[in-house]
Amino acid sequence: MHYRMRPAIDRSIAPEQGLPREGQPISYNRARRRTSPPGLSRLYVTRIAAPVDHTVSCGLLCDAAFLRVQLAGLWEARTADGRVEAGNGAMFFGPHSRRMPIAMTGSFISVGMAFRPGACTALRGPHIAEYVDRIVPTDAIAMPSDQILSMLPPDGEPEDWLQAIEDIIRARVLELGCDAPDPVTARFEEICYRDPTMTVGRAAIECGVERRKLERVISRDFGMAPKQVLRRARALDMASCLRGVADREEADEIALRYYDESHLIHEFTELFGISPRQFVITPQPILTIALESRQSRRLEALKRLRPGQSRPWE
Repeated sequence: MHYRMRPAIDRSIAPEQGLPREGQPISYNRARRRTSPPGLSRLYVTRIAAPVDHTVSCGLLCDAAFLRVQLAGLWEARTADGRVEAGNGAMFFGPHSRRMPIAMTGSFISVGMAFRPGACTALRGPHIAEYVDRIVPTDAIAMPSDQILSMLPPDGEPEDWLQAIEDIIRARVLELGCDAPDPVTARFEEICYRDPTMTVGRAAIECGVERRKLERVISRDFGMAPKQVLRRARALDMASCLRGVADREEADEIALRYYDESHLIHEFTELFGISPRQFVITPQPILTIALESRQSRRLEALKRLRPGQSRPWE
C-alpha cells in the first residue's frame, strides 16, 4: 500500500516548528484553552522560511471553517468564487468539499483557528453552507480584518498570537450570549473521527434522532450532507497516513475502510484531484500541515492523546 512509502518533501522550505520523523513540515498547534468557548476547535501557527521567489503550489482540504490571519507572505487560492489573491489580512475560510488549490510565495506566517461544526450557528455567524469552498475577508462575517491584524503584531510570539485570537472569539461569545454547538452535531463529529464508514442511518440512531433530523442538522452545521461529511472524513484519515502524520498503529485499519484499491483510488482522486500514489510522491507541505493538526485534534477528541502529549508521528 502507498502509506508504506516515504512521502516526498519540498527541501526548499524550512518550517520553524521543526519536523516529525518522516520529515514533513508541521505547525505549532494546540487545543483551545479550557476557559475558551466550546465552539473553538484547534489553533495553529505556521511559520515557513523560503527563498523570496519560491512558490509552494499545494492545496487545502479541511473539514472545518477557519479564521486564518496572514502575517507575512503572498498567497493565492482557487475558490468557488474564482481566484483569490492576497497578502497580510484576516480571512474566513469555509470548509471544503474537495481540495482547494493554494499557492504561497516566499516565507510566510499564518495564524489561525478552526471552528467546531455548529459553532458558526451558535455564534449567530454565517450560514456555513453558503461558504463551502469559499474564502472571504472576515469583515463579511462582522469581524473587522484591521482590528484582528492590530492584535497580532508580526514580531510577536506564537502563543501570544493564539491567545489573542481566543480572546477575540471569547469577547464575541460574551457579547452575543451564544450557546454551545448542538449536541447532535457534536455527536456526529465524534462519529466522523471514530468510524467514518458508518451508515447515515446508524449514525442517526447513535445520535438519538430520526434520520431526517440528522440530515437537516448536519447540513446546517457542516454545510454538507452527512454522507459527504463521512466520506470526506475517511479520505482525510487516509491522506494523513499517506503523508506520515497519523498513528501507524491504525494505518491498516484506515486502509481497510476502502473495499479495495480501485475504491480508494476513485474516492481519493475525486476529493484530492490526484491518485494516492501521486499524493505520496509529490510534496504537499501546506496540506500536510493541515492534516497533522486535524489528526492531533482527532486523537485528542477520541481520548487517545492528551493535550500537550507527544504525538505518534513525532
